[in-house]
Amino acid sequence: MKVKSRKVAIIGSGMVGSSCAYSMINQSISDEIMMVDRTYDRALAQALDLSHCMDFTHTRTKVYAGTYADCGPMDVIIITAGANPKPGQSRLDVLEDAQIITKEIVTPILESGFDGVFVIAANPVDIVTYMVWKTSGFPRHKVIGTGTSIDSSRLKTLLSEVFSIDPRSVNGYAMGEHGESQFVAWSHVTIGGKPILHILSQHRERFQQLDLADIARKTKDAGWEIFTRKGSTHFGIGSAIAYITRSILNDDHKIIAVSAVLDGEYGQSDICIGVPAIIGSEGIQELIELNLNDEEMRLFNASCNIIRSNIEGLAEV
Repeated sequence: MKVKSRKVAIIGSGMVGSSCAYSMINQSISDEIMMVDRTYDRALAQALDLSHCMDFTHTRTKVYAGTYADCGPMDVIIITAGANPKPGQSRLDVLEDAQIITKEIVTPILESGFDGVFVIAANPVDIVTYMVWKTSGFPRHKVIGTGTSIDSSRLKTLLSEVFSIDPRSVNGYAMGEHGESQFVAWSHVTIGGKPILHILSQHRERFQQLDLADIARKTKDAGWEIFTRKGSTHFGIGSAIAYITRSILNDDHKIIAVSAVLDGEYGQSDICIGVPAIIGSEGIQELIELNLNDEEMRLFNASCNIIRSNIEGLAEV
């Protein structure tokens, strides 16, 4: 009996793309990974290096270099190639370069006949995801940005250190822009199923030093703290991309904070922003509309306004 292979192409063979591939190989997420890069030799070198992991993994993943023309049979295409901000710049400062790069990537992929799911990690990820959606003409559920998935993971890690628990026992989301205007939806953060706001009110003395605003700030700034020290962030986001891709290929229905195109959810439309969503074989199965309090809705709308103003500032999308 012929079994259909689960095929993934990773566009961009730099630190993020290779870290994603490495994470996928060690978790046996896909059967094939095709590395694509502007410089073919770089993609080939990464593919060869990654293929040498197979003797030490549970299952074999076929890793090879390819081109945009080879993307047609892929189930998922991951876009990590983009414009990197320089010291002192924000993710939004590289928007014009990101627009040029995105069109250069998406157009030949469409010409290959690809009709799977796009997963985008290139920054500014909310706007690049919007660009991919508009350029591809795909339905919105088949275009997913990594959004605040990594920020939500950073939030859980910070809280796990405060409460001395496993990060996976924390449930909650950073929402909005993957950038300066993101916020933590504290009204929906739970630890072991118990709302964190209830825990703090019941144990005031024990957690009197805990400053939620400081935790939110550290969540937002975590990526820059890493970037300024070593010039990139790649292990965390690489694992986040792999996690999203696994939920697609395995139809896991995981709820993940991703950058998604809104069409009336949270009172917003024609914008891409970080919200929790159910991820399955067709991409985004459903967006989760949290009942945000008034302050959280204010922050969410403010974040939408920042993203929208930058989209409107583009020559054409």
